[in-house]
Amino acid sequence: MSEVEAHTRWQADRRAAVTSPTGNLALIETRWTGERPDLAAEQAVLAETVVATPIERRSIETGDAEHGLRLWDADAPAIRSFDRIDTYDYDPAWVLTGRFTPVAGDRTVPFEHIRDNGGSRDLVVPGDIRIEVGGEEYTLAAFDDGGTLLLVFGDQTNGTETYGSGRFLFVELRDDEGDVVLDFNRAFVPPCGFSAQYNCPLPPASNRFPLPIRAGEKNVVFRDGFDIYAA
Repeated sequence: MSEVEAHTRWQADRRAAVTSPTGNLALIETRWTGERPDLAAEQAVLAETVVATPIERRSIETGDAEHGLRLWDADAPAIRSFDRIDTYDYDPAWVLTGRFTPVAGDRTVPFEHIRDNGGSRDLVVPGDIRIEVGGEEYTLAAFDDGGTLLLVFGDQTNGTETYGSGRFLFVELRDDEGDVVLDFNRAFVPPCGFSAQYNCPLPPASNRFPLPIRAGEKNVVFRDGFDIYAA
């Protein structure tokens, strides 16, 4: 399979994922309940197309566990109105290699969140990624997303050509020596671009490139003027 064919398959998989019954477009409510919610009781009063799942986070103020639930609707308005994810054409020049260096202990970086009233949450950063882009070397903070390195980054296309708050990219750890591959063709719009019920972290200062990265996904496109914030 060629690189272009593999990329086309990745795009098809992305569309299938975001339109699935519990995909990004299906999220219709995020509710913080404090105590653990009674999911069975919640599920009993929901429509047939809606599913309730638990969610947990740490309080910004106290650090204590906060519980809540999310409601996913397989027939959500966002799914019905979804047209496509606008993307750049595949460009092999944006498949870059770098070096991942683990750090000892649980080092954290404060990530500001859009919908936490300007608050920030400390996320664990398992190490640094050093990469050269446009002739300059950058040291990036990637955090652990269920055992996978996830880069939250910004660049000069944000807000004009691409999603305003930045984009996400899973980083492939190639070997035990720390070599990594950053395929920016697979940079993707974060979940908050599909539903207003998500709270996305903004890129830390170290991850904001002072140049345009014209690769990967641009924005989510809806039909008939649909707006996730007005839904």
